[in-house]
Amino acid sequence: MVFAGFCLWVVASLLIPGAAAHSGALSEEDEGFCRGGLDLSYPDLDINTCMVIPQEFREKISREWGPPKVQLTTADKKKTYTLIMVDPDAPSRTNPTRSHWRHWVLVDIEGKGLRAGDVKGTVLSEYTRPTPPQHTGFHRYQFLLYEQPTDQVLSLSEQEKNSLGNWDPQAFVQKFKLEGPVTSLQFLTQNHKD
Repeated sequence: MVFAGFCLWVVASLLIPGAAAHSGALSEEDEGFCRGGLDLSYPDLDINTCMVIPQEFREKISREWGPPKVQLTTADKKKTYTLIMVDPDAPSRTNPTRSHWRHWVLVDIEGKGLRAGDVKGTVLSEYTRPTPPQHTGFHRYQFLLYEQPTDQVLSLSEQEKNSLGNWDPQAFVQKFKLEGPVTSLQFLTQNHKD
């Protein structure tokens, strides 16, 4: 068991230059969420597997860094995609009364740009940094990528625009007949002062 943990630390350390892996806090469910090869790149941190953000990066991810660079090298160049980022643990994982806090919705992403890591699209919900409140433990920040049907105009309702909390991403996916998710990735972080 110790050896397996050490191996996981070594692998994660190789994947994230300068970052120590803290995968011990991940449950089997959290580990299993990530699939499909999505890559996120923040200025000093690359995320390509489910992980806990190391302490030394928590303040930067919450207060300094903007949206990550997003890449899926296997994206179909001819398809269009939608990226959703949510926090299902608002205000805390033990009391998620504002579950699926919407952090980012980007639609009309061209597959060729996604392959190259040059993601451009229509912003339906501006990127908001992960900012878990103090003393609420770890929050999951989930990135889900869907294929869009052709010639589909996606939008948020007025009610959705008025609130980021209690958003229903599944209703959004069903309403616009999005396919997938074709890939998903998450990281866990907590308030940098905790």
